[in-house]
Amino acid sequence: MMAKTPLILLPGLLCDEALWAHQIQDLADIADMTVADLTRDSTIQDMATRVLAETPNKFALAGLSMGGHVAQEIMRQAPDRVERLALLDTSDNADTLEKTKQRKSFIAQLGVGDFKGVTEKLLPYLIHKDLLGDENLIGIIKSSATNIGPDAFVRQQIALMNRPDGTGDLQYIACPTLVLCGRQDVMTPLSKHEEMAAAIPNARLVVIENCGHLSPLEKPEQVNAEMRAWLEN
Repeated sequence: MMAKTPLILLPGLLCDEALWAHQIQDLADIADMTVADLTRDSTIQDMATRVLAETPNKFALAGLSMGGHVAQEIMRQAPDRVERLALLDTSDNADTLEKTKQRKSFIAQLGVGDFKGVTEKLLPYLIHKDLLGDENLIGIIKSSATNIGPDAFVRQQIALMNRPDGTGDLQYIACPTLVLCGRQDVMTPLSKHEEMAAAIPNARLVVIENCGHLSPLEKPEQVNAEMRAWLEN
């Protein structure tokens, strides 16, 4: 029997292990999975350093959105430890001025005690418009946000506002890399993933149809199939 691949899963902003629940269930036969805690630090660099301190020497790595930025930082800090990389619904850029302004407005909203209102405002950016009536899915997203809480949300937003631009670093990623996104992802659009896949030497681009930003939750069967192929090949 072949040994299972250690797989570190990095969640996005306001997401916890529920983001990866379908993958943890479906890929358990080939991967030994751990969902990293990205709630304790206020820089992408510190998040990456903490993950590296708590993981095996060699592992596969998958990150979505903010988790994708942490994954890229891990590739800068310890590229030899990562055997396979998956970047889902993310980007390689620093924050835009417009995005930073939006993040600050969300933080200000917390100052008046409206954490649930922040989650409501984010929903149209997180999932395909056809899923905005899916109460089960929205319940999972809101429950995750509640678990993360407002203090960690602020730390995560500060980390994202001050993250480095990694555009020039993609060319140095040498391991097999899956670049995956939902076709209707409005937070990190397909065009950005096309650029990333073109810049990474050993990358494969996968587009999930009728899917927004939270692809592992929205289209788990398709994402599971692509991650299984990524792990096995």
